[in-house]
Amino acid sequence: MTGWEQIMVGTERGTFEIFVKGEGDPVCVTHHYSEYNESGDYFADVFTERNKVFLVNLKGAGNTDAEREPHELSLVDAIYDLEAIRNKLGFPMWIFAGHSTGGMIGVLYGIHFSPSLKKLILVGTAAREYTTSSSSCIYHKEHPSFEQMQELIERLKQDDLTGKERKRLSRERMQLSLCRPEKFEEYFSKKIVKTMSVRRLNFFAREQLIFDVTRQLGNLTAKTLILCGLHDVQCPVQFSLEMHNLIPDSELYIFEESNHYPFLEQPEEFRKVIFNRI
Repeated sequence: MTGWEQIMVGTERGTFEIFVKGEGDPVCVTHHYSEYNESGDYFADVFTERNKVFLVNLKGAGNTDAEREPHELSLVDAIYDLEAIRNKLGFPMWIFAGHSTGGMIGVLYGIHFSPSLKKLILVGTAAREYTTSSSSCIYHKEHPSFEQMQELIERLKQDDLTGKERKRLSRERMQLSLCRPEKFEEYFSKKIVKTMSVRRLNFFAREQLIFDVTRQLGNLTAKTLILCGLHDVQCPVQFSLEMHNLIPDSELYIFEESNHYPFLEQPEEFRKVIFNRI
């Protein structure tokens, strides 16, 4: 048993599917295009040790309401949806933790709703478009693994994949973002299965091309913890350094033996850093 309980939360912005686990101060976790289920999430699992975690499926993901207009799939709409959920659940404040594109949502959340955040935790993310501005990014055309990553993403969008084939492709994709890809089975040993919302991913692929909120980071007043793997190929560490320099009340910690998944690649150190600060 994973311990994740499904709840449906109705708000004025729609009804959202949320998975809940743990006890303690509330922590909200989401990702821009992941679809969660009762099996949970590796990143969110870390926080369940000491907190009550709310793992949110955004519009068009899982059993959450579908979008009525395309803009409802945007990063900006996501933060308004999270605020509606927080208010409905009755929390005056909560912690938000976001990894990768979840962190991009977190950056916006902090800029516009810092009073709602007891703490903001950003892991392996950026405050601006990162795919064309750094050749260290695997989504940059000059990166040696660019073509391989693009092919895997496009194949994973196909609806007719068998479960076995989807699992194999997902593994190959995630191995590209590990310092030690041969340890994949050790890192991803739990029976956690999640998929991607293709509609949300396709919308994000366009939106991220114009995403840049660096000039607004001075407005982010929530206490912010920025974490990144030194060898991150998805959101290279330079973007975490940039956020740390521009967010007034921020702390930066770099995991020297990690790529994009420090919570799996250096789990004990990750937990120590997190729980010493929240």
